Amino acid sequence: MVPVRHLTVTVAGQEVFYREAGPREAPVIVLLHGFPTSSHMFRNLIPLLADRYRVIAPDHIGFGQSAMPSPDAFPYTFDALADITHGLLEHLGVERFALYVQDYGAPIGWRLALRAPARITGIVSQNGNAYTEGFVEDFWKTVWAYAADPNPENERGARFALSEEGTRWQYLNGVPEPSLVSPDTWLHDLALLNRPGNDEIQLRLFRDYPRNAEMYPAVQEYFRSSQVPLLAVWGAGDEIFGPDGARAFLRDLPDAEVHLLDAGHFALESQLDTIAGYMRGFLGRITS
Repeated sequence: MVPVRHLTVTVAGQEVFYREAGPREAPVIVLLHGFPTSSHMFRNLIPLLADRYRVIAPDHIGFGQSAMPSPDAFPYTFDALADITHGLLEHLGVERFALYVQDYGAPIGWRLALRAPARITGIVSQNGNAYTEGFVEDFWKTVWAYAADPNPENERGARFALSEEGTRWQYLNGVPEPSLVSPDTWLHDLALLNRPGNDEIQLRLFRDYPRNAEMYPAVQEYFRSSQVPLLAVWGAGDEIFGPDGARAFLRDLPDAEVHLLDAGHFALESQLDTIAGYMRGFLGRITS
């Protein structure tokens, strides 16, 4: 098995943890995780790609093994998280790269692409949303309500996503065989969510989330103008970002590859080999 290195560097005064594997001279793919997890979600995918690619998977600030400064010491916005990711790639000397985006990783990745479109060689979206059609109303109505008016009642609704029940649900919703998903996944994430002060960090990001949807027209224009190669490997059973979010890519990227999988929000947990296979084919075509 290809060895995976577990490293930490300082970016803009913050300690950033990342996993890296593969030849340093190989084409780069950057894996950007979602909520409420970390680069831990890529623990099994990285070795399946790193024989041919340089794979880099950071933990966002406030997540995983990266720094978790208080909200008074760090602005928990998606702009700030993208700035840190940009700084990490600059530190590592990465000039051009493909992106894998999932959940929160998507708005962070879109910011990187809008900042420097020519640096992006391709995009893999695994339930990484860029269209309003992707929002499943039953889930998002509590986030929108809390962001619009963060009163105690709306905050209670938003806090479901921080609970054990809510974390477990994110892993199991839409999965036809829940026994394929290890409980280690949500218990790992829950332990990090339960760190003192992390709840307020996550609530800050919930309040900032509507700015991501406001950015979608610019992202879609980037798709149209660049015709960036894109692969969507999407858990069709996801009750957070539904399959219409995957189909919508074809509106602006008619040559996109869209595969709806019999999986949920964290599709890697039950469809690892399928996703890795699609990725190896896609990355081989865009980097050959």
